[in-house]
Order: sequence, then structure tokens, then C-alpha cells
Amino acid sequence: MISLILFGSFVVFLILNVPIGVALGLSSMVTIFYGGKLNISFMTQSLVTSVDSFPLMAVPFFILAGEIMGRGGISSRLLKTAKLVCGKYTGGLALVTVVTCMFFAAISGSGPATVAAIGGLMVPSMIEKGYNKGFAASIIASAGGIGVIIPPSIPMVIYCVSTGVSISTIFIAGFIPGVLIGVALMIWSWYYAKKNGYTGDSEKYTLKEKWAVVNDAKWSLLVPVIILGGIYGGIFTPTEAAAVAVIYGLVIGVFVYRDIKLPDIADILIKSSLVTATCMIILGTATTFGRLLTVEQIPVKLANAIIAFTDSKIVILLLINILLLFVGCFMETLAAIIILAPILLPVVTAVGVDPVHFGIIMIVNLAIGFITPPLGVNLFVTCGIAKLSLEEISKAIIKPLGILIVVLLLITYIPAISLALPGLLVP
Repeated sequence: MISLILFGSFVVFLILNVPIGVALGLSSMVTIFYGGKLNISFMTQSLVTSVDSFPLMAVPFFILAGEIMGRGGISSRLLKTAKLVCGKYTGGLALVTVVTCMFFAAISGSGPATVAAIGGLMVPSMIEKGYNKGFAASIIASAGGIGVIIPPSIPMVIYCVSTGVSISTIFIAGFIPGVLIGVALMIWSWYYAKKNGYTGDSEKYTLKEKWAVVNDAKWSLLVPVIILGGIYGGIFTPTEAAAVAVIYGLVIGVFVYRDIKLPDIADILIKSSLVTATCMIILGTATTFGRLLTVEQIPVKLANAIIAFTDSKIVILLLINILLLFVGCFMETLAAIIILAPILLPVVTAVGVDPVHFGIIMIVNLAIGFITPPLGVNLFVTCGIAKLSLEEISKAIIKPLGILIVVLLLITYIPAISLALPGLLVP
């Protein structure tokens, strides 16, 4: 009955369009008052202890770093470099969009931030060159999800805090899956462009011009090398790497590229603070919700029920994928991870799934949730950029969505895609 009250009240609050962080908190309060076993101080303590974590300090730092680098000229220089490399091929601008999203993913750690930074530059350019508006929007919305798969990744940090998995290990596990998704979207872009007659960039570059573009972008290209190289070289922890990313981005944006002016810094701090505050509220209330589930032994009961139904790893992973894809349509990513990761992890580990592999499966599922209505955040960001309705972009996203689901199944049933690099590089 307690579980019914907890989930039932949460669903009611969502139907009433209450923000998810508030809905999680209110449903937890209703359950505490109804049950009578716990004092309301349980919720207060959960709100405080949930964010009292050193690894979680990486979240506000990565949010701030992404905002700084989006405003500091780094994204525009990455675009120029990508255009130099693959702009000449069929569907060049679409290929450039995906490649730049992959680069920016190694900086921002956020799907919507990647869409906003790259989409604002590329979608108008693609439309101007004659690309179908729906196709242009669908590519940037889909590729933006790579932002949480290629490290650093804010959802990966949350997953590790919730489950005890090593952040460094899951970061490196995200490389191949992220690149695989990018390559799949590039193949689709090339095929669509070939079918519809979208040619590449006809502009010729001299060797001197090519060197000028690469030289100008060198500080941007060094960002993932410094962040990830520092982590895996043992120079600093992922949390310290996030702080280094902020300082590096600020120095490059203010003193090297000079695209960030003094008044911009206040605006950057305000925007990143608002995003951080939203994340922290969701973290706190979702943790309280999750702890109530643990008190009621929901994770253990669910694990036992699923294993009693079937002990087939293939079937269990398929059911979990379907569940996560459904949840991604309605629930914010961080809340979904905090609530579901501790519930589902015992289920998959019981059938021999590695916790790091499962983390990647979960992150990819919820990254797909960025482009599935009604909650698809990337869709809403792209709608504003491309001036499309949600209905129009939802139709355009169907084929890229199918491609992402195929890649998800490959990642799910071929563990080596996620575990090969950690096996080679992590002691």
C-alpha cells in the first residue's frame, strides 16, 4: 500500500504538470505522512546528504564549463575544423554537425547544451543550403544526445554516485558507444543526402588556409585531451577535472579568443547556477524517493519477481530496455537514474551483467529519451532553433530514432563495445 501511495501520488502530480523535482518531493512527503513510520526529518536529512558528496561537485563544474565553452568561441572553431575535414563529402553539413557534436560532447557533458551550442550555428546554415528543415532539425537533436555518452557526462557521474561504480571507468566505457552512435548517424546522413541530392562544400582550401583553421582551433581541440588525459593520466580526479575545465575555458574564452566579455561572465554564472539549482533539487528529492523505495524493499522484490519470471539475460535486458525507453519519454534523466539504477542493478548483476556495461545501457537509453516526446528536451531546444512545431519534428525524428534503437541493441548484447577500453586501460 505504501508503494502504491508513493507511485500513485507521483503520477498524479506529473499529470497535474507539477515540475518533476517538486513532484518527487511532494510524493515522498505524502508517503511519509501516510506511513507514519518515518519522521519528516527523514526527508530533510535525505535532501542534505544526497548532495553532500565530493564526486557530485563535478556536476555544477561541468555545467559551468559547458556554458563557458559554448559562449567562448570553442564551438564555432570546432565547427570550422569539422567542416574542413568532412564538409566536402555528400551531405557535408550534416556530417559536420554530427562530428562537431561528438567533439563538443567531450567538453559539455550535456545533451541540450550540445544541441544549443552546435544547433544554433548549423541548423540555419543547413536550411540556407537547401537541406530539408525537418532533416536538419532531426540530425542535430539526435546527435546532441551523444553529449551524455562520450565523456565527460553529467548522467554518468549521477549513475556512479547512485551505484558506487568508478566514474573514471564508466567515462572511458562511453567512448566507443558514443562514436558508434555518431558513425551510425553519419551513415544515415550520407544516405539521406545522396538520395535527396545534397552535395558537399565546393569551396577549396589552400594548405595555408587549412593550417590557419587548425591553428586557430588548437586550444579548442586540446580541451578533451586536457580533461580526459588528466583523469586517465592520474593527474586529477573527475571532479578536479571539471574545475580545470572551467578555468581553462575561462582563460581561453576571455584572454585567447576574447569572445567572452566582462558582462558575459555574470550572465554565464546566472544561467549555469539556475541549471545547477534545478539539478540539485531533482537530485535531493529523487534520492528521498529512492530511499523510500529501499525502505519498502522494492528493489529486492522487483529483482526476485523478474528473476522468477525469467532467468534469461537476453529477455531481462530486452524488458529493461523497453522500460527505460518508456521512462525516458516521461521522466527527466537524472531523476530516472537515481530512482531506477539502484532498483535495476541487482536484477542485471544477478544474471551476470557488468555494472559498467549496464551503466552505459542505461545512459544510452535515457539519451534516446532526449528525442522522444512528450518530454524530449532536445526536441524542444531544436524546435526553437529550426522554428518547427513539436509535431513536425516528431515526424522527422522517427528514422534517426530507429537507428539509435538499433545501436542500443548492439551495445546491449555486445558487452565488448562498452567494456573493451576499460579492460585495456583500467587496472
